[in-house]
Amino acid sequence: MNKNDNNGSTLLIDGANTSSRKTVMVIDDMADNIDLLRAVLAPQYHVSIAKSAEAALGVLERLQPDLILLDIMMPDMNGYELCDVLKADSRLKHIPIIFVTAMTSEQDESKGFEMGAVDFITKPIAKKTLLSRVRTHITLAERNKHDRLMLEERTAQLEDALTSAIKMLSEAASFKDQDTENHMWRMADYCALLAKDMGWDDYRVEMFKLAAPMHDMGKIGIPDAILTAPRKLTPDEWEIMKTHPEIGQSILSKSEAPLFQVAAEVAMNHHERWDGTGYPQGLAGEDIPMSARIVALADVFDSLTMPRAYKPSWPVEDAYDYIKENARLHFDPDLVERFIKLDSGIREIKASWDGALEENLREQG
Repeated sequence: MNKNDNNGSTLLIDGANTSSRKTVMVIDDMADNIDLLRAVLAPQYHVSIAKSAEAALGVLERLQPDLILLDIMMPDMNGYELCDVLKADSRLKHIPIIFVTAMTSEQDESKGFEMGAVDFITKPIAKKTLLSRVRTHITLAERNKHDRLMLEERTAQLEDALTSAIKMLSEAASFKDQDTENHMWRMADYCALLAKDMGWDDYRVEMFKLAAPMHDMGKIGIPDAILTAPRKLTPDEWEIMKTHPEIGQSILSKSEAPLFQVAAEVAMNHHERWDGTGYPQGLAGEDIPMSARIVALADVFDSLTMPRAYKPSWPVEDAYDYIKENARLHFDPDLVERFIKLDSGIREIKASWDGALEENLREQG
């Protein structure tokens, strides 16, 4: 069965129509070469044909062959260039490519492997050699695909376990301060919004979003009588309270995993202030890690805009005014400006959490 398109590509499916058959794509601008390869392959494989790189790219938008046989000497875009394009495409990069060409120098072959090809067959083509190599590389590709899927599945399971462990660890810390449970997750959303606006990549943003809720991990080490005291702390009690960043850093730095290193950095520095009057180290300005500067801002904003036992929630506008008043004192002034410009996203996050809280109260009530 033949299907032609306007780009000079032909999808050829020869032989018995069985779903178990693998598909080999032949990309070559010479009709004689195409006919020869098709005659050899068709009894065992579905064969897809493209007579140019442009036509091949069109076919590959709707078809993912199991293997590609690629000529090097083609007009407009040669085989090396097309191979480079295919290997840069996440959807196609795992398809094995065999160069089939009359170019026989060692340099040509070396360049083919450098471009990502799995094999190099020179013309004139020996039928048994072609079939053997096609069969071998399709088998290897199937094994690699199976191993890749298994690895992806196990990685997803590990990531899910890690995320769950982090959430449990963060919520364990919140038992020392019941007001913080929803606060830490909402604050993490604000942190992620600001980090993304700063141009952080998705991986770094997601890692930061998981690390931020652990900023007060050190409160586990603060006596309940101090942490939940219904009064102003004495000077001695305040000194004990101020040790929680170092306690958190000590706990979280036990792991060398990047996520926990970020969490330890945040835990240690989130009470530092832009003007250097914070604790525990009295860092100032850009000496404070960016992760901690973001958490400091998001932490205070969310604390102001949520109700606590000792205060009502502030309107968002009043919280913005407070943050602006404390730029260059408590907060990084550039972050303050960025944060307020993200008003619509901030309000969306707040509304989402407020709605979830109201729904939970209705269910409990």
